[in-house]
Amino acid sequence: MSEHCIFGEKFDIAVIGGGVVGCAVARRFTLSGAKVVLVEKAADILAGASKGNSAILHTGFDAPPGSVELRCMQAGYSEFLEIRERFGLPVQRTGAIVAAWDDEQLEKLGGIVGKAHKNGVADVERISRADILAREGEISGAVLGGVLVPGEFIIDPWSTPLGFMQQALANGARILRETELLSGRFDGGDWRLTTSKGELHARTVINCAGLFGDVVDQRMTGAAQFEIRPRKGQFVVFDKAAAKLLNTIILPVPTERTKGIVLTPTIFGNLLVGPTAEEQTDRSKATVEREALEQLIAKACEILPALADVAVTATYAGLRPATERPEYRIRYDSEKNLIVAGGIRSTGLTGALGIARHVEELYETNNEPGPRLNDPVWPVMPKLAEREARDWTRPGYGRIVCHCELVTQREVEAALSGPLPARDLGGLKRRTRAGMGRCQGFYCNAELAEMTRGRFAEPMDVPSDG
Repeated sequence: MSEHCIFGEKFDIAVIGGGVVGCAVARRFTLSGAKVVLVEKAADILAGASKGNSAILHTGFDAPPGSVELRCMQAGYSEFLEIRERFGLPVQRTGAIVAAWDDEQLEKLGGIVGKAHKNGVADVERISRADILAREGEISGAVLGGVLVPGEFIIDPWSTPLGFMQQALANGARILRETELLSGRFDGGDWRLTTSKGELHARTVINCAGLFGDVVDQRMTGAAQFEIRPRKGQFVVFDKAAAKLLNTIILPVPTERTKGIVLTPTIFGNLLVGPTAEEQTDRSKATVEREALEQLIAKACEILPALADVAVTATYAGLRPATERPEYRIRYDSEKNLIVAGGIRSTGLTGALGIARHVEELYETNNEPGPRLNDPVWPVMPKLAEREARDWTRPGYGRIVCHCELVTQREVEAALSGPLPARDLGGLKRRTRAGMGRCQGFYCNAELAEMTRGRFAEPMDVPSDG
């Protein structure tokens, strides 16, 4: 259905922002029977803060006790595990160890256990240096002790929110991409939203704009009630040869400012180290810097000395929408039919489903709940995890397009079609992993450019014949 038709309709809910939280909110309200449209200014969803994260499903053991963040994280954690099989989404229960490397950190472990128990994560326990070395044979002998968190998982960070949005669309939601919200006017009953493509009408607006949450807040109300302070996180991805070196997520003892640098397996068979925590003003660009990357590699090798012999596959950086306060900035203005879900930082992947539930609860304090869908459609996501039977194991896949990640012609073609096709190279990578392996697209980008000709907002560069 054309975008022109969308601009002629009136929606119950307009969700601004197509990150993991926006996708989860759109899904929640669609399944509740609302008429929903999601507005995203980028060419594809998950193009902002959601494209760069550590892909961990957290228990909330170290979240602020009694906080909205804790409530949303634990609700999101539970709901994800309840529904993920219906989506075909992978999980790997690795557990996590908060590792202490000096006496000061060692003294803090008791408090971490106490906080976890207060948060209802009862299986968290102190473990000794010997316990850690027995569990992880390659970890540095310099470790002094730790806290075991058995309930931490690694998941697919992109197929998960893609699944949320695919389900919303399959059950009647609409989406506008490459559409920027310019202003909003509330007439006492409905919102008139001026966008870069036309005017939308909606009864309630939900601001899930992430790194631009305060900008959208200002455009809607005339004054933002929080300030986004982008926090850059740089990451290093080690080659899949490193996968055999580590089974458990290794977490640092956190400080007041940051949770620190994590060393974790990934669902795709790599090892990941990061993120850094660097304040910056630019909301759109997250550059990688040699000095920071070298520090991450050195830190990873301190924790796992055998990594010194493993190649780095990739480096990347992402931005987290931190604010002037270290907490979720969720509010409901019932007089203006406006809900803001701002300041969703590093726990957004875990908390997204819980945030969506919390937002719906706020909405229902002033609105009658709609008739929930009795038998919603459940799309099944492509299998991208290293331990699953990938598409190339089934007949009829055509040819292998990306040899590093064994991505098939059939997978690429599927990602470029359907109700939510990839609109740029980043979106295609997140749907298939094409170009994300050892050669970083050196061998497959030319073929991908041909396959995506006429499909992307900005065409890929095609190498010349000369």
